[in-house]
Amino acid sequence: MPCDLFGFCKYETNKLVRIQSVRLGSLKWALNTAILVVICIMMLWNRNYQQFDLVVSSVTAKVKGVAQTNLPGVGNVVWDVVDYSGPSQDKNSFFVVTNVIVTQSQRQGKCPEVPSKGRLCRTDKDCEKGHWDQQSHGIQTGSCVKFDVLKKTCEVSAWCPVEAKTKPPRPALLAAAENFTVLIKNNIRFPAFNYIRRNILPEMNDAYLRSCQRTGDPLCPIFRLGDIVREAGEKFSDIAIEGGVIGIQIKWDCNLDRLSRRCLPRYSFRRLDEKESNKTLYPGLNFRYAKYNIVNGVEERTLYKAFGIRFDVMVFGHAGKFSFIQLIIYIGSTLSYYALTTVLIDWLIGTSCYSAEVGQNYSEKKVEAVQDKQKCILCVSYVDENNIRLVKRSQKKSLQDVKPMLVQPREENTGHLRAVLSLLQPDANADPKAEQLLAPKPDPNSSPRRPAW
Repeated sequence: MPCDLFGFCKYETNKLVRIQSVRLGSLKWALNTAILVVICIMMLWNRNYQQFDLVVSSVTAKVKGVAQTNLPGVGNVVWDVVDYSGPSQDKNSFFVVTNVIVTQSQRQGKCPEVPSKGRLCRTDKDCEKGHWDQQSHGIQTGSCVKFDVLKKTCEVSAWCPVEAKTKPPRPALLAAAENFTVLIKNNIRFPAFNYIRRNILPEMNDAYLRSCQRTGDPLCPIFRLGDIVREAGEKFSDIAIEGGVIGIQIKWDCNLDRLSRRCLPRYSFRRLDEKESNKTLYPGLNFRYAKYNIVNGVEERTLYKAFGIRFDVMVFGHAGKFSFIQLIIYIGSTLSYYALTTVLIDWLIGTSCYSAEVGQNYSEKKVEAVQDKQKCILCVSYVDENNIRLVKRSQKKSLQDVKPMLVQPREENTGHLRAVLSLLQPDANADPKAEQLLAPKPDPNSSPRRPAW
């Protein structure tokens, strides 16, 4: 057939060996059953039969609480949410002030710079007019003035007096912020399934939100700041001194199948910044802001260096829903596991679990050894020559055109030709064609028949 030229009309398959054995048959089905159970458990545990979609989220937070502090030089000050919330932060985060350094009654003018390393002076020559750097509180005027009885510094044009304190008070002035609460509102959506959800569940009413506590209800969306810091593995009184960053993680792992529908948030907390002061140059978190007023027609301000905790709300998760295509893909990807049964049983038969005779019999039935095809060596004789030629059969040339390997005179005794063939072709003695070529000539006196050669 024409299609046989490229093998289009042929089909090849593996050789199958069936062993009649109760032990091997029972072991095969036991292993296949175990593999099937593992595949089903992993499919149900990982929900490999579902199509998944990632969450799209938005977060808002509302902090509530009031604290009273005694600020040095100011007196008792009541802090409400406007005072301790600080400036607007990035999205999905909120800030709470826990400690503060206050510099009062600052006015625009000239005053000595705060002494620090390399900032002391002796004469006006040590001060460069118009100079400033990143650590300066103002621009130098070129004069060297007294800072106190022992020290002299360069005079600067700035808001005077300049901020002198650098280390925050211990303990923190707003340690009462531990009892503040925050309401976190998280709206999520899974676009692939057009599913919308929020962490304030439909059954949560106003009375529930006024009384719920996270310690007794893990779904309560109102959190006490002290509980958040404690669950993050920190102590509020320590982190409140220099500030820090706490992460609030909301995980949504939703199953949208009808029979097992479940979509609830899970909250966890961790600290995100480096807390050890001796391991980082600028530990904690702080910023400055000012409150301005007019006194006797002159603008004044009160400078606040606020230390606090920033809470970053991070939302992640996915939702799954049954998909027939995903189920077929998972089944197809796990069919190869059944090959482990064949590998294990073949290994057991080849080991000492079975006798050597059984293993050898199985190996002979399953494995068929085939040697490479050797080139055939022929003995060729022509009627007009008294010689015998040893040539290799060629598929491209005729025997007359093939160069002989050896030429020997024709003799009645062919033992030497047999010896040559045994060296050139070890299997020549087993070749019936070679036996015919090397057979002795027939007796001419015998009955007439075709010569054997």
